[in-house]
Amino acid sequence: MVKHFLSYFEETIKKYWDAPALSDFDGDLTLSYGQTAETIAKLHILFKEAGIEKGDKIAICGRNSAHWAVSFLAITTYEAVAVSILADFSANSVHALVNHSDSKFFMVGDIVWQGLDKDKMPNLLGIICMKDFELLYAANKKFEAKYKDRDNLFKSKYPQGFGVTDVSYPIDNLEDVALINYTSGTTSDPKGVVLSYKSISSNVQFGQDRIPNKPGWSMVSMLPLAHMFGLTFEFLYQLAGGCHVYFLSKTPSPQVLMKAFAEVHPYMILTVPLVIEKIFKKTIFPAIKKPIVRELWYIPGINTPIRRKVRDKLMQAFGGNLRHLIIGGAALNHEVENCLKQINFCYTVGYGMTECGPILGYEDWQNFKKRSCGKVVDRMTATIDSNNPEKSVGEIVVKGDNVMMGYYKNPEATAAIFTSDGWMRTGDLGIIDKDGNIFIRGRNKSVIIGSSGQNIYPEEIEDKLNNIPGILESVVVDRGGYLTALVFPDNETLKEEQETKSMEVIMNGILVKLNKLLPPFCRVKQIELVDKEFEKTPKRSIKRFMYK
Repeated sequence: MVKHFLSYFEETIKKYWDAPALSDFDGDLTLSYGQTAETIAKLHILFKEAGIEKGDKIAICGRNSAHWAVSFLAITTYEAVAVSILADFSANSVHALVNHSDSKFFMVGDIVWQGLDKDKMPNLLGIICMKDFELLYAANKKFEAKYKDRDNLFKSKYPQGFGVTDVSYPIDNLEDVALINYTSGTTSDPKGVVLSYKSISSNVQFGQDRIPNKPGWSMVSMLPLAHMFGLTFEFLYQLAGGCHVYFLSKTPSPQVLMKAFAEVHPYMILTVPLVIEKIFKKTIFPAIKKPIVRELWYIPGINTPIRRKVRDKLMQAFGGNLRHLIIGGAALNHEVENCLKQINFCYTVGYGMTECGPILGYEDWQNFKKRSCGKVVDRMTATIDSNNPEKSVGEIVVKGDNVMMGYYKNPEATAAIFTSDGWMRTGDLGIIDKDGNIFIRGRNKSVIIGSSGQNIYPEEIEDKLNNIPGILESVVVDRGGYLTALVFPDNETLKEEQETKSMEVIMNGILVKLNKLLPPFCRVKQIELVDKEFEKTPKRSIKRFMYK
């Protein structure tokens, strides 16, 4: 039986009324659990006066903030449907998605609002700015008047003041729609992932069962809240245990992140390989690749204090209280992962997708098997669409409580992702070993067929290439039957070498090193330099479709 995420939330509000719940790290707002509940109650009154009913859509678009979190909780506890839209989408995309979702109300961030035009969202009954819950637009004078009288309306509903006994949230609606999450900003054929309360609740319950947290523990929320990993595992699951969540409103630079970790001392960090790999390339590898350290690194007994020192240095960089470093979104570099294992660091690689709200695979770091992305999570089943799932690569297909209800108003896309017997296609290729560990080999759409029919997984080539000094990022593509590596170089690392060699000579040398690591059928013919970082998704995965 799935426990409703609002049941967890109601319990923590009542137990930890005065404890801090939500804070803006780069602002001065902090809300206790009780204040969060009171703000939710005030928003409920506004929704009712605007004419919003159960099941109506309320769009939410803005940068991460305590008020974004409160808005989402207000929508779901009211039993409206939250429509989460990334703040990075263009104005045209935001207009189109608000309309496509049939939203009747709009909670918007102040920065996002500056570029929008209410006339291009004609079906809205009201628009409220999340920064201070100011009314930006009312479709009629009656609602405008009610908004102005909102304090009296609240006092009338709660004449004795709002308290613990007034907190009661619906939990008999697990099968109902809770959220429509748009995975892209396209205006032509948008995919709004429809998730039930059961999907979100199953994810939150998994977190509480397998990665328990408690009051007094803190979290830095840095992934977009309009992204399912950020929403579920940097916010909802934390509140389910009584934690204190700090929101970073802007796309965090390494400096901002380090400052946040140092001040918040998070118990958990969710991140992508790119962030970890940059930390290792800049701070860890230069130290452990010195000749004397390299020699001592593998000598039993002597290497223990050296590895402990590296572990302590990394732990301090993450704030000192880290219990779980969860990496996802792409494969982790082999050398980085080997080092994390060698220093016994508390890392694990998870697996998920928006369509599963989001989690599919996880394993506790003590039992995590290197190169895998965990085991299928509770209340979910996964298998491989191949004749031999343990050895023969095939598409990973899944069933279970986490799986979405479909794509909103897109029956063609919904039909395409589900098999005739109800399995959902993930689009990922992999195997599952005898112990249940999931190993991803690549994306179905990115696999390259070699000249002799072999499957070539560009991600595996990129992993080896990115591990060669002088390479920051790469994308391997097929050019007329030959493999080309698009490379964004690490000019700082190559600075000395460039004094005596041309970039062409340096890259040719790197190409030789790379091809020695690869079987003949997937060797790269040429390296082509790019002059800026590759475009990335909100979770910092490279947008492969942009490069050919």
